[in-house]
Amino acid sequence: MSGSTNLNNPDLAPTSAAQRTWSTWHIAALWIGMAVCVPTYTVAAGMIEAGMAWWQAVLTVALGNCIVLVPMMLNGHAGTRYGIPFPVLMRASFGTTGANIPALARALVACGWFGIQTWIGGAAIHQLLGAIGVIDLAAEAGRATAIGLTPWQALCFMVFWLVNVHFVWHGMHSIRWLEAAAAPFLIVAGLVLLGWAFYNAGPGTLSAGSKFATNAEFWAVFVPQLTAMVGFWATLSLNIPDFTRFAASQRSQAVGQALGLVPTMTLFCFIGIAVTGATVHIFGRAIWDPVELVSKFGSTTVILLSLLSLSVATLSTNIAANVVSPANDFSNLAPRLISFRTGGLITAVLGVLMAPWYLYGNLSAYIFTWLIGYSALLGPIAGIMICDYHLLRRRQLNVADLYDANGPFRGVNWRTVLALLLAVAPSVPGFLNAATHQELFAEGWNQLYDYAWFVGFFLGVLFYWLLRAGRALPAGR
Repeated sequence: MSGSTNLNNPDLAPTSAAQRTWSTWHIAALWIGMAVCVPTYTVAAGMIEAGMAWWQAVLTVALGNCIVLVPMMLNGHAGTRYGIPFPVLMRASFGTTGANIPALARALVACGWFGIQTWIGGAAIHQLLGAIGVIDLAAEAGRATAIGLTPWQALCFMVFWLVNVHFVWHGMHSIRWLEAAAAPFLIVAGLVLLGWAFYNAGPGTLSAGSKFATNAEFWAVFVPQLTAMVGFWATLSLNIPDFTRFAASQRSQAVGQALGLVPTMTLFCFIGIAVTGATVHIFGRAIWDPVELVSKFGSTTVILLSLLSLSVATLSTNIAANVVSPANDFSNLAPRLISFRTGGLITAVLGVLMAPWYLYGNLSAYIFTWLIGYSALLGPIAGIMICDYHLLRRRQLNVADLYDANGPFRGVNWRTVLALLLAVAPSVPGFLNAATHQELFAEGWNQLYDYAWFVGFFLGVLFYWLLRAGRALPAGR
């Protein structure tokens, strides 16, 4: 393949036929491994706390994942057809230099998620050490340092961080192995936990009822929660070509995603609700955090196995969902200098610096600032991707041009950047209100912000179409 070496390296190059070995099971296992994690288990906590019945929360999760599955499958098509990763695909719409804008936006979100998942994994190790008597958790509680962590918390966090770095160092093949091996183990562990809940609490596991007096009250909660649920995987809906480029066929990527994403997210959300309902009857209060829950089991063996399950679940999610994309995205900045391995290490360092223990520990910041906030940015990018590849180019690309610094995609396509800015703009006032906890802008902006991903997605399609229609050729700019 011709093209400037400034835009290419072995990690960004199109996959060969010999590399496209991921079957339907591998893609489904990838999603099972990513979806089975503590944030999935606790995702309904905010919904039920806001007043939803358990079944309303489960349906919200299922609907949100059905919605985000659509751009997931559409954007995955280019990866399978041309073997190219996300940042290279973005060169078609943003230009070879401009592609760094959406790539870095996606990468920074992944760094935050990497930190959150690493924090959860470290917390599991911390609880394990407390359960076996290495740490006196009660005595340690008041020993937080200036950054908000105790020395033991910081140590456990860094230990789990190093485990993640091990898989980063060994690349995509170790990641495929991890996901395929973890998937059946995680399904069994989740079902065992569900059986424990029903055995110990019976029908009381599903006691959460709706607290809404009117339909208007329900919709006021449902819309932002649905947007947050779509935002949960808005990241992967962009960089899914990073994985589907290894798929054996379009059927493998489409069916694998459909089988792996929606059923797994819905099931593990339900498990989280049922088990938490059981804790009310068993321990006298709702325990949403599974790390805290397993520390209360009487048997040391059960605690060890449970925390092992949590660690595997967190690791499999973190490596696939929060390392692959930013590793490629940072590599796209300077392909000759930054490899997949180096990009992954950059991700790991930035994930620590973003103070994930604060993001995850503050429910308001987690849902209304973090999940909805980045969905306002990533929704427009998804809209632009789909409009460019499926509507304007009719799924036709000249791959060699995407790697040519002097070719038709050179530089920055400012029309695309303008379309992105226009699509993001309506969500900015609501984001500022949520981030500052002040009414800097009128209430109407908050209501629009509740629909951030949807507004951004459709405006991204609209503005990109208006600014690019008639100018975009099937294989060029």
